[in-house]
Amino acid sequence: MDRTVRWGVLATGGIAAAFTADLQGMPDTEVVAVASRTLASAKGFAERFDIPRAYGTWDELAADDEVDVVYVATPHSAHRAAAGLCLEAGRAVLCEKAFTLNAREAAELVGLARSRGSFLMEAMWMYCHPLLRRMVGLVNDGAIGEIRTVQADFGLEGPFDAGHRLRDPAQGGGALLDLGVYPVSFAQLLLGEPDRVQADALLSAEGVDLNTGMLLGWDSGASALLSASVTADTPQTAAVSGTAGRIEFPRGFFHPERFVLHRAGREPEEFTAEQAGGALHGMQYEAAEVMRCLRAGETESPLVPLDGTLAVMRTLDAVRTRIGVRYPVDGAPA
Repeated sequence: MDRTVRWGVLATGGIAAAFTADLQGMPDTEVVAVASRTLASAKGFAERFDIPRAYGTWDELAADDEVDVVYVATPHSAHRAAAGLCLEAGRAVLCEKAFTLNAREAAELVGLARSRGSFLMEAMWMYCHPLLRRMVGLVNDGAIGEIRTVQADFGLEGPFDAGHRLRDPAQGGGALLDLGVYPVSFAQLLLGEPDRVQADALLSAEGVDLNTGMLLGWDSGASALLSASVTADTPQTAAVSGTAGRIEFPRGFFHPERFVLHRAGREPEEFTAEQAGGALHGMQYEAAEVMRCLRAGETESPLVPLDGTLAVMRTLDAVRTRIGVRYPVDGAPA
């Protein structure tokens, strides 16, 4: 594929708007269609972004042969159905995170994509960010020695009332899947799937987690202290420490503007990245990776590998088991 990549957007919420705006600031890409559960919502979104086709059903977008790749931006409770529909129709898919409600659903999507030879990627935008990639390169080159600890947090102040999706088990509510996926993904980007998972949480009356702390352990001796909250505005920072130094990210570690490398006997080194496009939201990097893969004929991204996505979902499942959060889709306990 050496021509313009044609995108379809499935859903019309805030994350869909931010991603679409970033796409329209990039070369060699075009948003050609949008779909929502209601035609009115799709038409409003299409008018806002000057998109030529608006559909009132997901099926119509999935069936559009002039769409190369669909960006699934629904709440995560609908990811399995929406992404699956598009894959079945032969579309490449970029699916928001949390990838699905549980590891079983994630494995189903990955299995479907692999069986069809179709492209599928989780929209874990920080994995594609130049500064995160620079950090991984430094760690892999031994800049901080062997990793010993990772710390990361993501919390919002709230409160969210009982009718909000973040309080609804059927919609995968709680802090973990909405926000905790970022600290967990940060830790696993560096260390892979943990060998041990411990967790504790404050649960809502509906049975979703409002405030969750996690301690992940690896046989290497490394550990990660992570947290997520929908009751407190946390620092939203991250750090990785090793036997020879540490790297610190300030607030907004998941779309950073800078990080600092500290090593004994040296002045701190600050790394910054030019924000391509200036006013873009930072989602252009994952979009660029999708388009690179499509043009190269790759069905999985080496930056956001599906096996890594599955490993994160297994960790999130393990955390939910420890804190006693179950969603209807999980079925009865074994």
